[in-house]
Amino acid sequence: MLARWKGLKRAPALLALVSFVALAGETVEVGIQDYKFMPPQVTIRVGDSVQWTNREKRTSHSVLFPAENGLESERLFPDESWQRRFTKAGRYDYTCGPHPEMKGVVIVGE
Repeated sequence: MLARWKGLKRAPALLALVSFVALAGETVEVGIQDYKFMPPQVTIRVGDSVQWTNREKRTSHSVLFPAENGLESERLFPDESWQRRFTKAGRYDYTCGPHPEMKGVVIVGE
């Protein structure tokens, strides 16, 4: 089918774009509401991302990974989001920086 295209020389670029999109992975949503991460645990594959969205009305939160030298998002105010792509398999426990009683985990499989 590619041989029919007038711009056959562009086919490698198109295939590269398709490959890039396939490598980009899926994005899983985690809401922050009522001082909880919902769902509190997600399971994804290497290359996937998680996006956290603050659904509170007045409170700011963050996403803090204590085991990763304190990697932390900026403060998320109502309706703001933060996203992270996971490139290695493993278990990633996290909390909210200002509210450490809020806990969540990302499980990244091969």
